[in-house]
Amino acid sequence: MRTQRRRSSTLQWIPLALVAALTVLVAGCGSTPFHPTKHPTPTLPPPAPIPADIESIPDPVPRNEPRSARGNPAFYDVLGKRYFVMNSAEGYLERGVASWYGPGFHAASTSNGERYDMYAMTAAHKTLPLPAYVQVTNLSNGKHVVLRVNDRGPFKEGRIIDLSYTAAAKLDMLKAGTTFVEVRALTPMQKDSPPAAPPATSDLYVQAGAFGTEANATKLLGQLRAKGVTNAFVREDQVDGKPMYRVRVGPIPNVNEFDKVVKRLRMLGFPDARLAAN
Repeated sequence: MRTQRRRSSTLQWIPLALVAALTVLVAGCGSTPFHPTKHPTPTLPPPAPIPADIESIPDPVPRNEPRSARGNPAFYDVLGKRYFVMNSAEGYLERGVASWYGPGFHAASTSNGERYDMYAMTAAHKTLPLPAYVQVTNLSNGKHVVLRVNDRGPFKEGRIIDLSYTAAAKLDMLKAGTTFVEVRALTPMQKDSPPAAPPATSDLYVQAGAFGTEANATKLLGQLRAKGVTNAFVREDQVDGKPMYRVRVGPIPNVNEFDKVVKRLRMLGFPDARLAAN
């Protein structure tokens, strides 16, 4: 089932699907506060016929575009959390959970003032500059798409990007509503040879902590196992030539179970539980 999320806007426009009266304070951009909304679950029928061959809808080609006048404050606050908009998308690479949004927001204003088209190849992101271009890869099946980011969100904890209906269809994630993805920023120079997609993987892990000393990692591992977390382990990595000991839980089969594990760990007193990026 599709999770809930929101959208932000400026004072120059009002979202068509404003659901909750959430107070948002935005600084650094004068009088351009955001008014986030929540996305419904994707159970409503589409507002227009679904294209007969959705796979034929082309990916956008990255190109140089001026920074949008709307949707790019220095920072903004949503639900008690502050987000800083990036000066540039160059070099951005992140793994996390993607969701999608569709019928409830079709034709509504996006954060940069455009109209949302659920059948276009677009996405929403919390901090990338608008517009930006990204390659999104579904790590469970290896499918990937190129998208133009023109909106803000998702603001549900643990989600890093919100995709259009068509993008979700091409990634084969409509039914599940969420999936584990890699998001990589693209530049116009990469339009003819986008980066290779990472190999598919179905493994998700929760990271409970990371330490420079093995003793601290072993201590946390003991605490987890004492509270019944039997599938916890320590993984040693090298970071800038120095050892890093990461305490992880998993593998976890899907996003729904991942959310449950994170919630359980935090209730058990492990507040740093989060998605292991690699």
